[in-house]
Amino acid sequence: MSVFSDLRFQASTRRAPVLAAAALAAALLTACGGQNQQNAAPPPTEVGVVTAQPTAAPVTTELPGRINAFLVAQVRARVDGVVLRREFVEGSDVKAGQRLYKIDPAPYLAALNSAKATLAKAQANLVSANALANRYKVLVAANAVSKQDYDNAVAAQGQAAADVAAGKAAVDTARINLGYTDVTSPITGKIGVSQVTPGAYVQASQATLMSTVQQIDPVYADLTESSRDGLQLRRDIQAGKVKMAGPNAAKVSLILEDGQPYSEPGKLQFSDVTVDQSTGSVTVRAIFPNPHHVLLPGMFVRARVEEGVNDRVFIVPQVGVQRDQNGRSVVMVVGAGDKVEVRPVVTFGTQGQNWVIQSGLNPGDRVIVQGIVKVQPGMPVKAVPAQLPPPPPPGAPSADQVTGKASPSAAGASVAPGAGASQNGQ
Repeated sequence: MSVFSDLRFQASTRRAPVLAAAALAAALLTACGGQNQQNAAPPPTEVGVVTAQPTAAPVTTELPGRINAFLVAQVRARVDGVVLRREFVEGSDVKAGQRLYKIDPAPYLAALNSAKATLAKAQANLVSANALANRYKVLVAANAVSKQDYDNAVAAQGQAAADVAAGKAAVDTARINLGYTDVTSPITGKIGVSQVTPGAYVQASQATLMSTVQQIDPVYADLTESSRDGLQLRRDIQAGKVKMAGPNAAKVSLILEDGQPYSEPGKLQFSDVTVDQSTGSVTVRAIFPNPHHVLLPGMFVRARVEEGVNDRVFIVPQVGVQRDQNGRSVVMVVGAGDKVEVRPVVTFGTQGQNWVIQSGLNPGDRVIVQGIVKVQPGMPVKAVPAQLPPPPPPGAPSADQVTGKASPSAAGASVAPGAGASQNGQ
């Protein structure tokens, strides 16, 4: 038994170094494998890009404003009296000269008859005065009457003629006042609510308002523009870049309160010469045809003034334009070596859901519009074509629509130098 025990001991003694070496090799392999896994670089972040290409885009300015009637006439009482009847339907179309109200004419008819009687009396006195003056003219030449009597006759003749003229004026005045009992429309247009009813007493001294007539075809769109932009607009008009009339006149279109475009184009009329001190803005007036009375006075609208066409701009989705800490508009592009670069740009208005970029991009630049929150400047990325949602139908309201000469909204994302970008909705 001792011989076999010695043999087993020797065999186990010889295997121990071999097992130890195998265990050490396995440990080394495991450590190297883990280190290789730790040193392996992660795959680049995938981002959606659009390729910038120069294109032509209209240079437009979007301005808020309200509709005003082309003509407004307040119908007021011009004589005192009781309203006998109203002869129109509220909200209907009326013609210039159409009778709207009838005021009791009895006292004015009596005044006219009295004036006519006074005129007839004055005319009769004038006949007598003329005859006496003519008779005295012959007699004074023969010294049959005194010179004083002749002068008195001539004076009476002149006074009688003046009485006739005053009588005629009184008749005209009475006739005019009688005519004012027929309250007529001063213009052609649409009449509003009646402010008086039959039986009401109206007074000329208080200029009682009876109703209002407005001509709303065409209509004015009074737009509000900052004084700085208004100054630039006037300069463009003087330089001939913006035409006020003729075949190349600046085109003006309207967006209604519900976001739908108005079908009729308009024309610029003028820019006000006074700056509102409280708002720092000026009024720009445009005129629009309104045959179907879609536009009503007081309606809020947005007007787009097309000032020309710029054929060297870039169209970039609004989600791709951010702001840095200095408030500048910037975009993130995939640059050399597929690394992210921050590029400052100059925007010039919007076109649908896109920003119009005037400068800062080059043809072929790959602008990141998807995955912006996952990258930062200098990071390697994998660029793939962006999958953007379809644009909304024309005229659809959009929460991020801005005026034509504005910058991206401060509510959007910001980009800090050397830090990652953030974007709403990403």
